[in-house]
Amino acid sequence: MIHVIASIQVQEGRLSEFVEIFKRNVPFVLQEEGCLEYVPTIDLRTDLPPQELDSNVVTIIEKWQSLNALRTHLAAPHMLAYKENVKDLVVKVSLKILNEA
Repeated sequence: MIHVIASIQVQEGRLSEFVEIFKRNVPFVLQEEGCLEYVPTIDLRTDLPPQELDSNVVTIIEKWQSLNALRTHLAAPHMLAYKENVKDLVVKVSLKILNEA
């Protein structure tokens, strides 16, 4: 199993629009072979140090059975359509792909 943390920086003032589009795609992703978890999250203010907050970032928490399942996910038709739909909303995307220690 692999874990993925995807950070998506969205244009200022466009977070709600992005999240709405993203959430429409989630049911398709959850039906993919090898997808164990796929959840969009936003920062929760807790005042616990050393928390860093960014109101323009959506963090996706993912679990996949394998790296091949993740690769297939990234090339899935619904993911290509999603990327097209959000291209004007996204500033930057970064991925952390992790194994259990």
